[in-house]
Amino acid sequence: MTTPHIEAQIGAYHETVLMPGDPLRAKWIAENFLDNYEVVNTVRNCLGYSGTYKGEKVSVQASGMGQASLGIYAHELYEVYGVNRIIRVGSCGGISPNLKVGDIIVAMSAATDSAMTENLIPGFKLSPCCDYVSLKSYMTINPIAPVGQMVSNDYFYQPDLEWYRPFVDMGILGVDMETHVLYSLAMRHNKRALSVNTVSDHLISGEEMTHKEREQGLNYMIKSVLESLCL
Repeated sequence: MTTPHIEAQIGAYHETVLMPGDPLRAKWIAENFLDNYEVVNTVRNCLGYSGTYKGEKVSVQASGMGQASLGIYAHELYEVYGVNRIIRVGSCGGISPNLKVGDIIVAMSAATDSAMTENLIPGFKLSPCCDYVSLKSYMTINPIAPVGQMVSNDYFYQPDLEWYRPFVDMGILGVDMETHVLYSLAMRHNKRALSVNTVSDHLISGEEMTHKEREQGLNYMIKSVLESLCL
């Protein structure tokens, strides 16, 4: 059985899936970290791989950019392929003055301006959060990583260039375009999720990574997430 977006057969994905947005980052993770990996998805060039890391079975599946795209892949992995846990390994914008480019943020929860999850439970607005066991395992490997609230929005090019200022005052760590829907879908399917992100640009300082650094410069984040799977 396949889906409109994934050509893999049932059983091709392992129970834990690392999910970067960039397909080239998924390829780079497989080639540089996984043993005995195989390509399991090439549809729309949103690449997927399965292999092992130090004997632990793990898959990698690119999600594309934004909550709508990630929502498709997370739903199909949870619902059709029996995946139990998705760990986003992405990049984000820093909005805390205590962070700098290259720092790793672990999202405990994520607010959003998106309407995607409004109808999951009619009349209620979800406050989705991460899987505690996965969070605890990751913090054992990387105990200095900041943990806190993020914001997931649908606009990359915000018309108001100062839109993030209220969140700075609230102590929000960073902004991405995926975490809220990932955590919401994990709740919907009674599955597990964690979002670990490297600060690729900082909205206050203006500092940012290059394109190549965004693709391949997240080595420690990937390695620390994989190491947390071995505990």
